[in-house]
Amino acid sequence: MTSAHSKLYSDDVSLVVVVVDTNPFFWAAAALPFADFFANLVHFVNSLLLLNHLNRVVVIAAGVSSCAYIFDSNDASPSGGVGVMATFDKASRKVEEFIAQDARATAGNSSVASANAASLLSGALSLALCYIQRIFRSGTRHPQPRILCLQGSPDGPEQYVAVMNSIFSAQRSMVPIDSCIVGTQDSAFLQQASYITGGVYLKPQELNGLFQYLAMFLP
Repeated sequence: MTSAHSKLYSDDVSLVVVVVDTNPFFWAAAALPFADFFANLVHFVNSLLLLNHLNRVVVIAAGVSSCAYIFDSNDASPSGGVGVMATFDKASRKVEEFIAQDARATAGNSSVASANAASLLSGALSLALCYIQRIFRSGTRHPQPRILCLQGSPDGPEQYVAVMNSIFSAQRSMVPIDSCIVGTQDSAFLQQASYITGGVYLKPQELNGLFQYLAMFLP
């Protein structure tokens, strides 16, 4: 396997893997409706892709009981914004389907306490790192990877070991983990993730201007 220090990165080309918290228990009580949050995410993705047509964005949904890829800009047609928007429209439908499926899976899990339910951050980070490793192995030059976690749910203590393993894996692969907290509680997991990997940890005081905060994560 190619060592982290021998990787060759393409100048000014980024790969951003966004982990989105879709926990319905959190969003049911959140000050910002999920639809508005998702609209801000769409603007962020568009901005990132407009900065450089070679940039790549992947979005992973992290539910309570499962996680899944819901968007990959590489699947969009090379025609530009129209292709990307059509693909993201599909992603919007896919995230709705994912939330419904995750809710059904969660309903059958009596151990989940709705008030303090955590999203599956550990699984989402694993998916993100797996995707990045596939990119690393696809050729000699790669876009510069980052993971951006948009988290609102509280941390799940039972995920501590798995999350820390992902953090150290990201550190070894020189993949920064950025964090944007959209809930009321700070995340000790993501504070450690951003600190250890050299990423940015941000907790906006006001979510009405969320896109302005997300713009801070543009390369």
